[in-house]
Amino acid sequence: MEIREALDSDLDDVLLVERLAFGEEAEAELVKNMMHDRSAKPLLSLIALQNEQPVGHILFTKAHLTTDANIAIAILAPLAVVPDAQNQGIGGKLIQEGVERLGRSGVELVFLAGYPAYYSRHGFQPASNLGFEPTYPTPKEYPDAWMVRELRPGAIASFSGKVICCDALNKPEYWRE
Repeated sequence: MEIREALDSDLDDVLLVERLAFGEEAEAELVKNMMHDRSAKPLLSLIALQNEQPVGHILFTKAHLTTDANIAIAILAPLAVVPDAQNQGIGGKLIQEGVERLGRSGVELVFLAGYPAYYSRHGFQPASNLGFEPTYPTPKEYPDAWMVRELRPGAIASFSGKVICCDALNKPEYWRE
């Protein structure tokens, strides 16, 4: 398997992965909008290929804290793996490659809204009880879905506040599932 930064010429493959993974067009449209959103940059888009076929994609977009605009943070959204390639560790490899690249670029914290049982295996922990508020409240039935991973030791203890995402993701309907 090869993981590399997605090129502009990979957009159709990226959107195909999103459609297949989520079974709908809405996720692909959101990804397309985020990739063209100036407020999302710098962003990191990685594609996973098996036998030269696209099987996974992960997108990290710029975000900021209301209490400190100088800290470099990102939001992971979405992580997608096509159904035929799921449960093979591709998602975990995309996460690991992404956070390593972000860490080298100076990003200190990565946030996401996702399944705690899955993302905790990849170094994420519930963020709300650490003083980090999501852009929009996450559903009450998933209190630990808002998560953070520290890329610089001590960053979690050094900051708190509300996380503001890029414009394309800054809609309440994207935070309700």
